[in-house]
Amino acid sequence: MQRFLVTFLLGFSFISNAQIAKYSNEFLSVGVGARALSMANANVASVNDVTAGYWNPAGLLLQQSNLQVGLMHAEYFAGIAKYDFIGASKRIDSNSVAGLTFIRFGVDNIPNTTELIDANGNVDYSRLKSFNAVDAAVLLSYARNIQKLKGVKIGANAKIIRRKLGEFGGAWGFGLDLGAMYDYKKWRFAAMGRDITGTFNAWSYNLSDDVKQTFAVTGNDIPANSVEVTMPKLILGVTRTWYVWKDRVSLGGELNFINTFDGKRNTVVKTKAWSMEPAFGLEAGYKGFVFLRGGIGNVQKMKNIQGTDVTTVQPNIGVGLKYKVFALDYAMTNIGNISTSLYSHIFTVKIDINKKLVK
Repeated sequence: MQRFLVTFLLGFSFISNAQIAKYSNEFLSVGVGARALSMANANVASVNDVTAGYWNPAGLLLQQSNLQVGLMHAEYFAGIAKYDFIGASKRIDSNSVAGLTFIRFGVDNIPNTTELIDANGNVDYSRLKSFNAVDAAVLLSYARNIQKLKGVKIGANAKIIRRKLGEFGGAWGFGLDLGAMYDYKKWRFAAMGRDITGTFNAWSYNLSDDVKQTFAVTGNDIPANSVEVTMPKLILGVTRTWYVWKDRVSLGGELNFINTFDGKRNTVVKTKAWSMEPAFGLEAGYKGFVFLRGGIGNVQKMKNIQGTDVTTVQPNIGVGLKYKVFALDYAMTNIGNISTSLYSHIFTVKIDINKKLVK
């Protein structure tokens, strides 16, 4: 606890000397796992598999095997951007689990036209090159049951972030997450604090004189080395599952409240310092074999073509199959508002190794 307080105070003091970015590291807000995405990202309380390393590390304790691996590939904006997830979680003993998560969001083979025109003013396509814009993160997770507090599980992430813009520049970042779950009768309550001490990205740039000149002529700002901080986010969730028809049919739901503290956002509840948006997901299952899912999130106020304020929501749907040690989940979801980007088809594969049910 003393080490945590020292880290928190050092992080807080560093925030005052860094640039607070309202939408920093947003690639870590997209979400992983088709199950969660089909339920509108309402998943911090019901997550029970390898994806818990992202959603709520305390949920790693609910996985039903000694070792589980998961893979996901998604493409957004008509295949321009690619989003990948690889995760593995291993039970250490009956009271603790460790996990490793890798996330990559990238746009590859972007044409670099800064040197397209030669010294004589001629367009020379042989000078055309390409580069990649990549955001990546590694999450190291640990979860443990609190034996003295019945029904309480806690987990934490240490995350390393690498952001790179070809040869032009990049950033290294570091942050901490803290999650908890509490089971009370048939309900489960959860809290997930992301970037609890602030996540810091130290940006550095390596621009040639030609690139700087091109930026100046075209009216672009020349970036300077800086430190960018992602402010904390708190997600509160509650879930419950009902069993009907001889326990063959299950019906579960989860409600989340996503709280941000980086200024006013276009959410249901908003102030100058704090904003909150809800997300709700449902999952119906039959014999633990086939699942049907849906969710509503991204609730926003927008103006229609007549200029009148309207409330919009983003619906998501998905299905899942689980057979012995193999699980396949599918989601049809969206990275943003449905009017500005296309829906994507997302698949996640999970495999249990050395399967052993946890009682």
